[in-house]
Amino acid sequence: MGSDVWVGSWRPHRPRGPIAALFKSPGPKYSLPPNTGYILHDPSRPRAPAYTFGARLPTQQRTCGPGPGHLVPPHMTVRGPDGAPSYSIHGRPRDSARFLTPGPGRYFPERAGNVAYPSASHHTMASRDWGVQSEQQTPGPGSYTMPSLLGPHVVGKVSAPNYSMYGRSAVGAFFEDLSKTPGPCAYHVVNPGVYKSRAPQFTMLARTSLPQDSTRKPGPAAYNVEKYRKTGGWSFGIRHSEYQVPVTTDADK
Repeated sequence: MGSDVWVGSWRPHRPRGPIAALFKSPGPKYSLPPNTGYILHDPSRPRAPAYTFGARLPTQQRTCGPGPGHLVPPHMTVRGPDGAPSYSIHGRPRDSARFLTPGPGRYFPERAGNVAYPSASHHTMASRDWGVQSEQQTPGPGSYTMPSLLGPHVVGKVSAPNYSMYGRSAVGAFFEDLSKTPGPCAYHVVNPGVYKSRAPQFTMLARTSLPQDSTRKPGPAAYNVEKYRKTGGWSFGIRHSEYQVPVTTDADK
């Protein structure tokens, strides 16, 4: 561009440092102190007291000897326990498992064959149908289903308009009860005994059964009279004398 376009001695150039025109906001020029923490806290805001956890104190050095809580048994001496020798009876140890190592008769070197003896290479001819699968995994024509052509939900087809018949609404119908008044059939017949003198009522109970005894009782044949007869027993005598004459009256005749 010619020099006649510019007015004055100013020409556009790259600024030596950032200027305010390059930022849409005040940017890093303004930095408000935070309201959290203890260091660099906003002096215009209240600050809660802060506490610091102290350092862990070093552990005490262990002493060479036991403390006062150590109790030496009375039968223990400098040279060991004092007393007669004692023995303990242990249980019988279990039998160790037997070795399952096979014996010489379990080996058959003659069956090793080509593994242990040198032999010529041999090949096997497989059948021709080894690569053909027995069952075909390809779906047949009957596995595909065509979309239905009935109804509005038809894919790629134009369907006729469909209408649905809803039920009869109770609002605005001829049988709508606008007065909300119960009819004559809504009242039940009241028992006359409620508002009139009620006659006495009786209840007929069921017929009672005769008392029965279900216990088993012995019959006449269950008694054995002969078993209770004894010979040479004692009997009660008469009270009067055998030599007294009986009195006979006219009533006895």
